[in-house]
Amino acid sequence: MRPESPAEKADPAVAGWRRVLHGNRVLWVLAGVAVLSLVAGVGLSFFVISPSQAAANAAPPEPGLITVPVERRVLSNDVTIRGDAAFADSVEVKLETGDLGGPAVVTGRVPEVGATLDAASVALEIVGRPVIVLPGELPAYRTLRVGLAGPDVTQLKQSLAAIGIDPGDRSSDVFDAATADAVAALYDRIGYPLAASPDGSEEAVRSARDGVRAAEDAVAAAEREVSAAAAGPSSVELIQADNAVRAAERALADLRNGGGSPSEIAAAEDALALARAERDALLAPRDTSAQQAALEQARRQLADAEELLADALEGTQAFLPVSEVLYLEDLPRRVDEVMVQRGTIVGSAVMLVSGATLAINASAVESDAKLLKAGDAATLAMPDGSELAAEITSVAPRKAEGGASAEGGPRYDVVLAPVAPTDEQVQALRGQNVRVQISIGATEGDVLAVPLAALTAGPGGESRVEVVDGETTRLVEVETGLAAEGFVEITGDIEEGDRVVVGR
Repeated sequence: MRPESPAEKADPAVAGWRRVLHGNRVLWVLAGVAVLSLVAGVGLSFFVISPSQAAANAAPPEPGLITVPVERRVLSNDVTIRGDAAFADSVEVKLETGDLGGPAVVTGRVPEVGATLDAASVALEIVGRPVIVLPGELPAYRTLRVGLAGPDVTQLKQSLAAIGIDPGDRSSDVFDAATADAVAALYDRIGYPLAASPDGSEEAVRSARDGVRAAEDAVAAAEREVSAAAAGPSSVELIQADNAVRAAERALADLRNGGGSPSEIAAAEDALALARAERDALLAPRDTSAQQAALEQARRQLADAEELLADALEGTQAFLPVSEVLYLEDLPRRVDEVMVQRGTIVGSAVMLVSGATLAINASAVESDAKLLKAGDAATLAMPDGSELAAEITSVAPRKAEGGASAEGGPRYDVVLAPVAPTDEQVQALRGQNVRVQISIGATEGDVLAVPLAALTAGPGGESRVEVVDGETTRLVEVETGLAAEGFVEITGDIEEGDRVVVGR
């Protein structure tokens, strides 16, 4: 046993506690074990659950109301879709150059990408000649000249009229002199000379003109022959004939009154009869059948000569070579790609053109498409984060091949046009897939709104909400407005902050 220290000897109480602690060590150990056992038992009691308690814990909670407050907010019903920005109706431009009689070499007027082709503009220059753009859907397939007829002539006349050039009778499908004059006016407008007439055309015209002049002279001579043959006696001849008759009458009268012999009187009577016969022959109509036949023959020869001249002149009148015209629909058009350059020979396609107006081609499910119509305003999300106004131009069901509705659920094609985009915006949009937001309805400022789940229908079909009023609830009839974003606008005997039941 440790000897007591001087302090312990001086303080009997300290020494007593020390003897208790050290003298009853076993008792203290047993006490510690008991305390630990008590603490462990209490702890385990929290984890050990009786069967009745477990059943009570598994029972559903007492039913209660699920409520939300009436809010004041702006409602906006938007349709959001995505669309591809592109220039519409892209087509390959092909030219018919078979009438050139040689290589179709590009010599100038090669457009740049982004250039615009409009009516009466020159798309290209081949072997020094223009390729003129005109509105139309029927491709050029032959050279048009005076005398030809067909739907391509009708299209040419309509195209010329569309650009303000009078082609003559547009109801006729015949290429006539008026159409030739209109073609000449077209070339004058674009600043190019007319296409050269075929070799020998001028010589044929000169020869035909000489033939017409010779035939005209022959007709004139035949007409003089007819006139001469058909002409009556001259005044001198008539006087002479009358004088001869009167002289014969006087001679006969003298012989009869003077006692002429019978033979003399008979001779005088014969002379009078001859004078009268000669005068009657002089006054009788002339036979001009031979001269008339000669005149008709001369006139037929003149008609043939004039026809030859007309044919020759047609060869020199303005015409439209098939290689110098390009018909395109929906002008103006934008040049997207050029496949030729100066010095190359035209093969198949020479360029790729599309509509000059940028379009946003999107699609929407039927439920959204039914809310949209042409003319609705929209907003495009630009690649740089800005926004650009747009307008819907068409909404139409998408068709599969053969005309049937596309499989996989009805979808609609929605086409939009940007509103007054700048050149920079057009270039930024082209080829991009952009987000399109279309607002189909919005409230004018904040309105009272509740979730759609808060609405119930009354016995008469009226709309109601269940409002919590202290420990009870009451049904309040409301008028509904715009529904959007899972909420609906309401008006009635209800205020912001009132709690409405949306579930139980």
